[in-house]
Amino acid sequence: MQRRRLLAAALVVAAVPAAAHHGWSSFDQNAPLYLQGQLTSVRWTNPHAEGVLEVSKGLTLPADLAKRTLPPQQQAVDAQAILARLQVPQAAEGKWELEFAPLPRMDAWGVAPLKAGDRIEVIGYVGVPGKPKVMRVEYLIVNGTAYGLRSSPR
Repeated sequence: MQRRRLLAAALVVAAVPAAAHHGWSSFDQNAPLYLQGQLTSVRWTNPHAEGVLEVSKGLTLPADLAKRTLPPQQQAVDAQAILARLQVPQAAEGKWELEFAPLPRMDAWGVAPLKAGDRIEVIGYVGVPGKPKVMRVEYLIVNGTAYGLRSSPR
């Protein structure tokens, strides 16, 4: 009986980190969104870098966004299709939790560690139940340079 309880407890403990981490499948990849704003905080650690982005009222898609070139990634990502479907969320204003890539991938792209106060643009996906302002970032744009975060550079 004691052995069963220990096994059950071990299974519960092992499941907690997995439940807390969101994979790509948790996000609606059919509805890419665009955000731009200023980071208010950044956590530059694994399992992936994270940040909080403050988005101002009145956000619109930049006029040149559909014409921008997004970098190729090792994993097949149709960047042009993403740009063609890109929208600004209806309730964009406010704080957004951003999930970036793991640090080794950020390093592979040459992304300098982000910090509070940085202005960035992101293209990504939402869809975590109960968390409407959590975005998994597909593309990070810093000072005009775009980085693909789903996989390493091609």
